[in-house]
Amino acid sequence: MADYAEITYAVTDRVATVTLNRPRARNGYTIRMADELHAAMDRADRDEDVRVVVLTGAGQDFCVGADLSQGGFDFDPAEGPGQEWQEPAGRCSKRIFTMNKPVIAALHGAAVGGGLTITLSCDYRLASDDSRFGFVFTRRGIYPEGASAWFLPRLVGMGTALDWMISGRVFEAAEALEKGLVHKVFPAGTVLGEATKLAREIVETTAPVSVAVTRQLLYRMASAGSPFPVHELDSKLIGGLGTNPDAVEGVLSFLQKRPPSFGLRVERDLPDYLPWLEK
Repeated sequence: MADYAEITYAVTDRVATVTLNRPRARNGYTIRMADELHAAMDRADRDEDVRVVVLTGAGQDFCVGADLSQGGFDFDPAEGPGQEWQEPAGRCSKRIFTMNKPVIAALHGAAVGGGLTITLSCDYRLASDDSRFGFVFTRRGIYPEGASAWFLPRLVGMGTALDWMISGRVFEAAEALEKGLVHKVFPAGTVLGEATKLAREIVETTAPVSVAVTRQLLYRMASAGSPFPVHELDSKLIGGLGTNPDAVEGVLSFLQKRPPSFGLRVERDLPDYLPWLEK
């Protein structure tokens, strides 16, 4: 078991719950939290006993963004490792982007600044009706981070992204739902339970390799210059279904009206021709 100081990590029924755990600081984001989140996502992604990750926060807020309690930012690029320094929110959002497992963010209270940008690469953002959101960078004289200028327009459109980011205003869960930032809004106190319920449905009904390929197809191929390279990859994937045991099991379980039992595993069974895999 790994030691964490600013998050917690627990696995139940193949769902890993990663919790930001600085409630007295309203889960203010720090370098240590960034390091621990990166490590936890790595851990979940490499563990074949984990199928889905739920990301949430302890206490009244999900995350109020960068921890400013010391009067400034909790980093010094000059003291980073030898390689080019990378800002901490983007390290988390990029690691989630590359996951083979779905990640569900369960949001409540404040989710602002870096406390919101780290969730933009999650597959689902579920919100409590007491949630408040904001890309507040311009109101602090700073800049959007977490690669949010790439993620946000793809989620809500350029017009809404411009409004939220230029104004830096805080907005409520209803607006976030209307504009497509969150998928659903639930009564206060229930969002984590609903996220876990969704996670368990994914565990029980979907094939891990199919999920891994599908989420990366959407992320990596949706911005292709035309449908042709996407269809070329689709054709390889679909052409191999005749020898794909998960596809056989999916059809049989449907015809036999029983739960599926998928045998392929992400660690060893991803198609080796996927263009985003490291060679």
